[in-house]
Amino acid sequence: MPKFLIKANYSVEGIKGLLAKGGSARVASVKAAVAGVGGSLETFYFALGDHDAFIVVDLPDTVSVAALVLQVGASGGASTEVVTLLTPEQVDAATTMAISYTPPGG
Repeated sequence: MPKFLIKANYSVEGIKGLLAKGGSARVASVKAAVAGVGGSLETFYFALGDHDAFIVVDLPDTVSVAALVLQVGASGGASTEVVTLLTPEQVDAATTMAISYTPPGG
């Protein structure tokens, strides 16, 4: 199953909800949402810095991750950025694929 890193930033309303119910409630909510699109939550970390949370999930496909982040965005509680993660074995497979490519100006 594809693995994705979701970087999240809470809105003011999202921070108010976090303050009211705590971090564990937020993790439980994300876990349920991820399960709702057929995936599983691998890890969830809150952070200090450019992003408020880093979440790694396994999801069936890009449509599932799109559905998830669209719902999060529509809620107004947080904004997200998604990074598709690859295993070393997937990178190994990619390096063995024959690709015909001409660079710009080439």
